[in-house]
Amino acid sequence: MKKVVISFMLLVVAELTFGQSNKLTVDVGNSKAKIQPTMYGVFFEDINFAADGGLYAEMIKNRGFEFEEPMMGWLQPNTNRFSLNKNSGAAEIIKGQESGSNRNICRVTINNDTGYVLLNEGFRGMGIKKDARYRLSLFAAEKSGNIRKINISFVNNAGTVVGTTDIIPHGSDWAEYTATLTAAAMEAKAKLKITFEGTGVIDLDMISLFPEETWKGRKNGLRKDLVQLLYDLKPGVLRFPGGCIVEGRTLAKRYQWKNTVGAVEERTVLINRWNTEFRHRLTPDYFQSFGLGFFEYFQLAEDIGAEPLPILNCGMACQFNTGELVPLEQLDPYVQDALDLIEFANGDVHSTWGKLRGDMGHPEPFHMKYLGIGNEQWGQQYIDRYKIIEKAIKDKYPDISIVSAGGPFSDGELFDYALNELKKLNADIIDEHYYKSPQWFRENVTRYDSYDRNGPKIFAGEYAAQSVAIASPDNKNNWECALSEAAFMTGLERNAGVVVMTSYAPLFAHADGWQWTPDLIWFNNLTSYGTANYYVQKMYSTHRGTDVLSIVFENGEAVIGQHGLYASAVKDSGSNELYVKLVNTSDSLQQLSLEIKNHKVTDNAVVLKLTSDKLSDVNSFDNPVKMSPTESRIEIEHNHIKTGIDPYTFLILKIRLKQ
Repeated sequence: MKKVVISFMLLVVAELTFGQSNKLTVDVGNSKAKIQPTMYGVFFEDINFAADGGLYAEMIKNRGFEFEEPMMGWLQPNTNRFSLNKNSGAAEIIKGQESGSNRNICRVTINNDTGYVLLNEGFRGMGIKKDARYRLSLFAAEKSGNIRKINISFVNNAGTVVGTTDIIPHGSDWAEYTATLTAAAMEAKAKLKITFEGTGVIDLDMISLFPEETWKGRKNGLRKDLVQLLYDLKPGVLRFPGGCIVEGRTLAKRYQWKNTVGAVEERTVLINRWNTEFRHRLTPDYFQSFGLGFFEYFQLAEDIGAEPLPILNCGMACQFNTGELVPLEQLDPYVQDALDLIEFANGDVHSTWGKLRGDMGHPEPFHMKYLGIGNEQWGQQYIDRYKIIEKAIKDKYPDISIVSAGGPFSDGELFDYALNELKKLNADIIDEHYYKSPQWFRENVTRYDSYDRNGPKIFAGEYAAQSVAIASPDNKNNWECALSEAAFMTGLERNAGVVVMTSYAPLFAHADGWQWTPDLIWFNNLTSYGTANYYVQKMYSTHRGTDVLSIVFENGEAVIGQHGLYASAVKDSGSNELYVKLVNTSDSLQQLSLEIKNHKVTDNAVVLKLTSDKLSDVNSFDNPVKMSPTESRIEIEHNHIKTGIDPYTFLILKIRLKQ
């Protein structure tokens, strides 16, 4: 009896010391499915100040005075600490003075030479960096008097000037003026101060400020650090512009792509549907200038090497809001929008919309292959409208692959109805969304194992583990969420014969302007960082491979969460490498013995490891790479690898295949 107890104790000690033992086999000679280049992508929606105040580098809020409250974002501080004289002048909005979309102008009256002041607060302030240069532009027309100079300065919260320049207005005709403003200090929440010298009346419009340093150095372009984070993901597809943005609360407020192309000053400003959607984060100053419009989205996709995937309204407003419908007999404008968009993206410069693309600076087509009809619509009303638009597209452009909506939920009556109906229609790709608990992601790694291989393909278009609950303001981008997503993604990858696109959502969040958490990338006015979820996505997308391989236990079972272990394996025929993805979601060390069959490999492997001791850990502005991949090497002996996988760890083994 004593001997038995001792033996049992030794067994327990051995288990604690050496961990669960796992014998796995990868068969390099057996390709189970091809992996599409679009497999790992990104999804952009203008939520959390992701466009204006974020990716689109404009620093002036309400530059054209077109918000529903035309002076929103503009301060007249003639009675506070900036005041020189409270009777120095006034600003008023003159409506209907300009044709087209640019309706309003700001008329400034300067009564005396003591200096009337306007301030713009930016998007939760303006982030400026010492010695960085900023390009100011504005349109002006003198109406009367003698305004000698307009001084333009950065000021900090104390009102101290931290950079200044000026322009000299002349003439009564509208003219564009430009100047360069150099910051004398770093400030996260600067404002722009405009002071007028002289007396008289002057009209202003489209007051704009951009950093000179933008992505690819494009004038009035995109914020460089944010695009760099996207570029580093090497995404295969970029879905835009949403999301519920596409639907609108009402059809009048829906996203209309034709209002987002052409001259920037002529694009129609629209209130953002997320401005007051969530009571926990009301943002009534959230509007869309559409400086980041469909042309810029296509250009961004091209820049980061991703296939563009625009989503269009199908004649339905958000069913969680008004559910407003276009009658089927009145759907023609929506059909035409889809056909015209394909011409804009792919038509030659002699076509109507192809010419506009060329005039905007891109005569070559964007070679768009995918187009989405609707976002999260459901029911017979969606299917009826989908069929009409889908037929019109396929009749004229049969090579376009159409992404259809699977509804807002990952299961249930609405979901089942959508999948059944779309399967009957031989849909190309169905977009599925799921915002669930970390546990759900771990438990649903086999979700696509039983999907029909001859049916529609799947786009996992919006997913993210929710640490608290869907739409909770207390959700965190913690390690448990990221690790659970890593586990789930082994199932996506293993089923690459069905799942052809994936994207985490949402993509961006402003630290002072967010409405929804969690989010892949966080930024403030000066800097940005990738979450642990970001690095999970990056590890998968930069090790996508071309072929899914079999990886099983010695009894032939797939590795789908036994003892908290998940795995997938792919080979890359281009780089001649094998990538084995392993996720340990347990709190114990996992011992691994891996045999590589049917292909000789080199005698060592690279190990990319992402881990943290605490499931509650997060990256932050103070510690942006707390969880980020580390690299090491491990020996391979006769096509065998023996190693341990630490608790709460995601790692990739990069193994070179011999010729």
